[in-house]
Amino acid sequence: MNIEEWEEYQHINDAMNDMINSMDDSSQMKSVVGHICRSGGKRVRPIILMLSSQICGSNSEDAVNAALAIELIHSASLIHDDILDEGVIRRGVESAHKKFGPAAAMLAGDYMISKSIELISSYDAPVVRAFGRAGMAMAEGETIDIKSTTGTFEDNNYFDCIDKKTASLFAASATMGAYIAGADEATAELLKDYGGKLGIAYQIVDDLLEYTESTDDKRSCHESISLLQIYQKEMTQGQAVQKATEIAMEYVKMAKEILSNFEPSDARNKLLEITDYITIEMLPK
Repeated sequence: MNIEEWEEYQHINDAMNDMINSMDDSSQMKSVVGHICRSGGKRVRPIILMLSSQICGSNSEDAVNAALAIELIHSASLIHDDILDEGVIRRGVESAHKKFGPAAAMLAGDYMISKSIELISSYDAPVVRAFGRAGMAMAEGETIDIKSTTGTFEDNNYFDCIDKKTASLFAASATMGAYIAGADEATAELLKDYGGKLGIAYQIVDDLLEYTESTDDKRSCHESISLLQIYQKEMTQGQAVQKATEIAMEYVKMAKEILSNFEPSDARNKLLEITDYITIEMLPK
């Protein structure tokens, strides 16, 4: 699967490049934002937003600004995450705060959040509300993550953390797409549930990759407590990996079952593909 060939990927990349090219050259901001936004990434969340809009009868063009807003707030959260975790490598390149300094990186994050608010402001209230709530949940999840290495951190704390820190933006992306298409509340809730389940599965798989050292495109000086470390208190490493994998696959199954509520379409097929792409296909071999 080559997601970079999808028209949705091209739409979000074009919008991102147009935004960067239009920025003022008089400050360092354009260089910092350009480094962050052009350092790779699958654009999964904005693609989910556009496909969710399509599955509800709209088109990608109506959702591009919202999709770009999602990508910007996600990228801003990665900047802040790297500063907090002393991350040195992100997406295979030097993290923004290492390359430009923490002050410039933090201000770039502020700029991107502000730009995302401008982009989302043209949409109706349900879209704006879902976007704002996701941002608040992400910040709350990050505070839980920071505390994970101090005191008691059990599996219920872990799932609360990733539900807020990671799954909330997946859920918001899917439900915002539905709202943009004019879907009813029940349909928007279905897609929100799909995004939330997928986000949890994705984060567990990401933790599996880091735990088994199967990826080298991200490196931090501070590591959070993962589900694998929690399980290994009571079982072997192999058993912990197997149990976490089984839980991730259960969430994948639930996400796919939600999509079965929608009529067959290209958008539904792509959502099923992207579900596998960021979970099953990423599992450590």
